[in-house]
Amino acid sequence: MSDLQMRVSDADRERGARKLQEAFMEGRLTQLELEDRLELALTARTYGDLAGLTADLPADGPAVDGPVVDEVVELESKNGHIKRSGDWAVPRRLRVASKYGSVELDLSEAVISHPVVEIHLDLKYGSAKIVLPDGAAADIDRFRTEWGNTVTSEVPGRPQPGALYLVVSGEAKYGSLAIRYPRKRWFTH
Repeated sequence: MSDLQMRVSDADRERGARKLQEAFMEGRLTQLELEDRLELALTARTYGDLAGLTADLPADGPAVDGPVVDEVVELESKNGHIKRSGDWAVPRRLRVASKYGSVELDLSEAVISHPVVEIHLDLKYGSAKIVLPDGAAADIDRFRTEWGNTVTSEVPGRPQPGALYLVVSGEAKYGSLAIRYPRKRWFTH
């Protein structure tokens, strides 16, 4: 039996789906192509099935000039406020844990070298606010709150070609999550 005939796991299917979503974000696939290939990727049985879906895509994304960013960064606070804003390098995966404090992540002026950024929030009593660059989209389907609310006013949930796609997961026991674009300034000189 060849490697291409071996059965794939759920994790293999998810990796294949992620590669297809990244190709869509880079403009390599149309919306229809993405939808067709995702359906096949999520029902693939063998490595051969998955390989055929990504054979016409580059093995690695294009090289990006800029700072090298850690793949996973963890931020943790027991009582304080976690805040990142301005010109900061956003990792591909960010894990944020806050027991009593709040979290504010402003990505609107940040250096983001990945088309997809994953943020995992573990909030007990605090809330989180994430400010996205204009045009970005956010998937919050993997985030849940027991006593708070989740607000994504005017932020699309599906990937937009060429724009940042944020995937938020985790939970807040008593807090809330707000995702928005930067506020418009009316009176500037």
